[in-house]
Amino acid sequence: MDYLKTVVPSQLLAERGSNLVVINPGSANIRVGLAKQDSPFSIPHCIARRSNQLPKLNVQDQLLNSQVTTAQHMEREKAYDVIASLLKIPFLDEEVANNSVPRKMGRVDGYNPQNTRKDGAFTWTDTHVKDLNSSVPQESSSDKSVIAESLVQNEGTESKEPTLAELKFREVIFGEEALRISPTEPYSLRRLIRRGHLNISQHYPMQQVLEDLHALWDWILLEKLHIPHQERSLYSAILVVPETFDNREIKEILSILLRDLRFSSAVVHQEGLAAVFGNGLSTACVVNLGAQVSSVICIEDISRCLLWTQRHHQTWPQIRTDILTKPIDLLMLNRLKESYCEIKEGELDAIAVVHSYEDAMPAGSHKTRLTALNVPPMGLFYPTLLIPDLYPPPPRSWFHDYEDMLEETWHIEFPRRSDMPDGLYPGSNVGLQMWDNYPFVSMKPKKEEKVGLAEAITSSILSTGRIDLQRKLFCSIQLIGGVALTGGLIPAVEERVLQTIPSNEAIHTVEVLQSRTNPTFVSWKGGAILGVLDFGRDAWVHREDWIRNGIHIGSGRKYKDSYFLQAQAMCYINS
Repeated sequence: MDYLKTVVPSQLLAERGSNLVVINPGSANIRVGLAKQDSPFSIPHCIARRSNQLPKLNVQDQLLNSQVTTAQHMEREKAYDVIASLLKIPFLDEEVANNSVPRKMGRVDGYNPQNTRKDGAFTWTDTHVKDLNSSVPQESSSDKSVIAESLVQNEGTESKEPTLAELKFREVIFGEEALRISPTEPYSLRRLIRRGHLNISQHYPMQQVLEDLHALWDWILLEKLHIPHQERSLYSAILVVPETFDNREIKEILSILLRDLRFSSAVVHQEGLAAVFGNGLSTACVVNLGAQVSSVICIEDISRCLLWTQRHHQTWPQIRTDILTKPIDLLMLNRLKESYCEIKEGELDAIAVVHSYEDAMPAGSHKTRLTALNVPPMGLFYPTLLIPDLYPPPPRSWFHDYEDMLEETWHIEFPRRSDMPDGLYPGSNVGLQMWDNYPFVSMKPKKEEKVGLAEAITSSILSTGRIDLQRKLFCSIQLIGGVALTGGLIPAVEERVLQTIPSNEAIHTVEVLQSRTNPTFVSWKGGAILGVLDFGRDAWVHREDWIRNGIHIGSGRKYKDSYFLQAQAMCYINS
């Protein structure tokens, strides 16, 4: 223990984190890396498999309802006008063309003070095998242009480059390369997690999802972390999962980690808990702003709202942009959103380069003026602006599981404080007395409701019941996830949460804490810290035990919940 009091944190991470692999899967990206790394690899969480299926599905889950109803369209336009009034910009259909005063162009600086804006076009993925002797598909080390370009290299020489007839298609393509495959190629893109759950549907069965998950994660371990199969038993895995995951989903992924990927042991943490440790906080209200799910808001991607806004204002070029069947278009829109969208008052326009991608042809460039760039991110507060035009996920009864992966089932009773209502505790006790008075609030709403971000934060904090804890949480709001990088979001959250608090509540201060770590991977970093600090490893699941007995290990011991692990780490910090 004397060593632990004197050791430098970076040294502790380097020493104890060299054989810990931290995995944080999300709807858009998966973040993976060794715990000793400063930052993880962030890889699009998708896979493309060669397919001869007819009719051809460019995207496995492309059966989406893109037809907006009249009522939804009216709600969206109404929300736009409410936002326009707040931001002091013209209403949706307000005529500005005849205005003699030229429109003022707002300056867009973005979150990072350095200019990281990218205007270059994406290139199509080369879908053909380079090394015909290799049976394992490999990702290209660099971007490839149109396939035909590679076929004319070294023409007329003694080069052994294969001819077009000799080329073979790659059977499987991973990550960003999968998103850049031309719709004309015989591939079907599969997104493994959508809307906070495994992307299971009648068109994408559970077994296929799990097989694709195994294939992608195995490729990441081999190609990015350089951990061969024969050395996997020397490593342990830390799985940082979204709070939306159900018990069966967690258990299926644990089986992949221990049985298929052959890690020696694994432990599960939730993103909210990990985010607190990632920023070195003791108390926080964590707001996870992911690609598709934010708190209790079921939202359409802000990028899609950006496209709708530009098309309505007729600022989008006359090109065929289809984010449902051409994932490369969504890559472009995400880049535009990250570069130009922010929350601020006044008209916010910018000159940008928009690209068109047509049938494996080189990308076309279109310089255009984008307008109302501050409207799409305001959909976080006014969710009717973001039309939820996705078909609903499969019935949740599939995931119903009485063996809760995140509950402690020890038959141990500890005294509870009389001033704390029973509803604030989990269904069963945890194994440390320091958590006798720890308030627990369910992360899963009774039903999915379209509430704005400010309302979601306010109702969550007020449900804790204690005024002292409420005040502390309102001053310790932590925004995580990629959307948290949106410029102007922090003051907007502070202002609107303060306005949402009922007047009869004795709370007058709201503060969003600046993240000490990049919000996109703060949960991953927290998972690394938790893994390094967890010296006892009482909650870790070992490979042999899991394969032999499943969730029940040894003499009735069950997987312990995240709060128990948090208690272990906090005991170390407070010692």
